[in-house]
Amino acid sequence: MSPRNRLAIALLLTLGLLVSCKKKDEELTLAEATEALEEAKLATQAEVMVGDSIEITTNFTIGQAVEQAAQELRDFIVSQLPCAQITLDGNTLTVEYGALPGTCTYHGHTFSGTHAITVRRNNTGDVQVDHVWTDLSNGIVSVTGTANVTWSLAQGSRHVVHSLEWTRLLDGKSRQGDGDRTQTVLPEGLAVGIQIDGSRAWTSESGDWDLAIEGVQVRWIDPVPQAGSYTLVTPRDKSLGMSFARKDADTITVTITNGSKSFDIDVTSAG
Repeated sequence: MSPRNRLAIALLLTLGLLVSCKKKDEELTLAEATEALEEAKLATQAEVMVGDSIEITTNFTIGQAVEQAAQELRDFIVSQLPCAQITLDGNTLTVEYGALPGTCTYHGHTFSGTHAITVRRNNTGDVQVDHVWTDLSNGIVSVTGTANVTWSLAQGSRHVVHSLEWTRLLDGKSRQGDGDRTQTVLPEGLAVGIQIDGSRAWTSESGDWDLAIEGVQVRWIDPVPQAGSYTLVTPRDKSLGMSFARKDADTITVTITNGSKSFDIDVTSAG
């Protein structure tokens, strides 16, 4: 065999080995699928609490002065959560949950911590409310950060841009990140939950995560979405598909895919 032929064969064998290694490296493992699900669950838990906290602040009349809207919000929160001590200053109210006796539970979540709410604009078709949370908790996660919320009355949706740090109280896992989402009400009504489309990004111990959200239906009482899909890019630069389907009243099946690899993981209401 000529030296040229031997060199060609050696190059082909090396190329084949590199391709083989690359495919092996890109395969999704069960450990990676489980890690991705844990990240999605933690992000969803923070999303649910923030969404419920925002929902509390939607009860005011559109078109009136921002100071009057803030007063209406104060009256509504007092009626729903008598545990809250509220300070009203013009168009801003600061709510301290748990400072007074009485119930602190809303949509099945028991709140503590502080929530500052500022009604920036309250015109027909142009509504903006800004939020600042300090150690706001529902007993599952704790959130500190900000969000800007605007409404489209014509489309029946709200646009949420946030910057948050959230911590799961069970194990102390903390994440920090940003998001840009559009939320609409589920067919069953706002008391049940919301549908979310948009994106989120956060940083964990292992690196940066990016999440694209499409038609995801979140109920306030569930640990993960009941429908819709995520596309999650991991710190290892693997793109995972994640879809959700309700199995029964207590169980949601999460299907995680990457290329030909696929894992089904059942998540119960206990998480």
